[in-house]
Amino acid sequence: MLSVLDLAPVVEGGTVGESLDRSRDLAQHVERWGYDRFWLAEHHNMPGIASAATAVVIGHVAAGTSRIKVGAGGIMLPNHSPFIVAEQFGTLAALFPNRIELGLGRAPGTDPLTIRALRRGLPGDADRFPDDVLELKRWLDDPEPGDPVIATPGAGSKVPLWILGSSLFGASLAAALGLPFAFASHFAPQALEPAIELYRTKFRPSPEHERPRVMLGVNVFAADSDEEARVLATSLEQAFLALRRGRPGRIQPPKKDLVLSPVERAMLDEIFACSFIGAPKAVAKELRAFVERTKADDVIVASMIYDHAARLRSYELLADAFRP
Repeated sequence: MLSVLDLAPVVEGGTVGESLDRSRDLAQHVERWGYDRFWLAEHHNMPGIASAATAVVIGHVAAGTSRIKVGAGGIMLPNHSPFIVAEQFGTLAALFPNRIELGLGRAPGTDPLTIRALRRGLPGDADRFPDDVLELKRWLDDPEPGDPVIATPGAGSKVPLWILGSSLFGASLAAALGLPFAFASHFAPQALEPAIELYRTKFRPSPEHERPRVMLGVNVFAADSDEEARVLATSLEQAFLALRRGRPGRIQPPKKDLVLSPVERAMLDEIFACSFIGAPKAVAKELRAFVERTKADDVIVASMIYDHAARLRSYELLADAFRP
């Protein structure tokens, strides 16, 4: 099952408004192409990402589509009051019934200075993440008689929850709570296999989920030729390099002659271990082999491509080639 992870990329020379409209346009296209879900990610103080107010952008995308599930991949829960998140996503669930999903992460999604600005007045402790998840789940469940505080909207909405992670911690928590688990192999593939093994081994069935469910993030750059696809991928390579240098910026145009040092090439090769780049048949074949090896139930695809038409084309080629 194919899904989309979108960061509402802001390209060099573009505007935030254009970025958000292109995310909505992408969602409309992938809905027609048979993708199952469209998730947006919370990041802050990132000039190249426009989805910081994630719940607002979810509403924008959901209003422009009719079938595809729309959700957060994810909300960084230590940045927020669980009660506020319950109200936001309860509102979305009321507006778009049976279409809203909520992935939860414990990473800040930003730098230390921005964390201070985000978490003013909040405990903001990632160690509280398991308790915050349970609290949020309680606000979304049916209220108990006599409850003095009820999330309205939110209570009784039972918005589907996922735990996101890039380490064994998220896998362990998702297993203990009996929740589906989404692993961020599109940027942190190192712990992929031990994390999903731990999750499946330790999974405890819950009222909502009888068995484990794994979704894996991948990067896909599909184009009419291998060479074109490799060039498209250089925009994401430049973004990772800028982030590692502490200078994140807007998404840059692809470069045919991107020059990398051996250290940079090694770093990118490690990050891109779960990336599929090339013509559609080759990409689909490699992705099927990845799914077979990991036994993933779902694959969520990120395609950080500078040109919007090329980004649409990549998702379309993948859908056509990967379809049974």
